[in-house]
Amino acid sequence: MTTATSARRPRRTLYRGDPGMWSWVLHRITGATIFFFLFVHVLDTALVRVSPQTYDEVLSTYKTPIVGLMDLGLVAAVLYHALNGVRVILIDFWAQGTRYQRLMLWAVGIVWLLVMVPVTVVLSIQLIGRFG
Repeated sequence: MTTATSARRPRRTLYRGDPGMWSWVLHRITGATIFFFLFVHVLDTALVRVSPQTYDEVLSTYKTPIVGLMDLGLVAAVLYHALNGVRVILIDFWAQGTRYQRLMLWAVGIVWLLVMVPVTVVLSIQLIGRFG
């Protein structure tokens, strides 16, 4: 390989922008988000044994539109994480999994949208009814 040939060829990196990479990143982000929610949930639930009044005060801070939107985000994260987890299991344990992994990624996205649209409508109606 000559210097002229290597000068024209762009430097290759490990990441090439494949959708599978984005699904991996999103799977990690949703997993960390769900873990954080569970951690906070266990802590605030533990307040019941320490001080029921404090527990009630903490719960009253959750009754805001921002937390309502965070609930919608949590539903979206759990749904994506679950669907993509099934996809990962199929890739790992099904002999044809790697062959169909891109198609399964599209299926995850479509099913996620088909579920999230009505969930978003229902939760939005509830949020508007409560805070609007």
